[in-house]
Amino acid sequence: MSADLALLITIGVLTACGVYLLLERVVSKMLLGIILLGNAVNLLILTMGGPDGEPPILGSADTSPDGMADPLAQAMVLTAIVITMGVAAFVLALAYRAYMLTTTEDVTNDPEDAQVAARREREDPEQ
Repeated sequence: MSADLALLITIGVLTACGVYLLLERVVSKMLLGIILLGNAVNLLILTMGGPDGEPPILGSADTSPDGMADPLAQAMVLTAIVITMGVAAFVLALAYRAYMLTTTEDVTNDPEDAQVAARREREDPEQ
């Protein structure tokens, strides 16, 4: 099995851009990062699904499974698309709610989280 090098480079670039955007502190950039990562995973699943083949339809003239495409990869990508859209809708709802409450899109550090981290450092100085 030989994979298309351009497609693998595209998957790598989409993954790198998605991770970079997820590490930002703005909710809209995080949403774009989630969508880019979802698309990269979908391309990876299709690439790993194997080469093109005949459609796996029962009752066709050629019933040997040698030349048929594996439908599992396509079913997994369809499921992943639905999950990605659901997560995107959820993040959009969170962004809208956060914007209505704070009138900003930036994610700030929680003061209570900083206190817990400082307390943990005082209790465990070995790390």
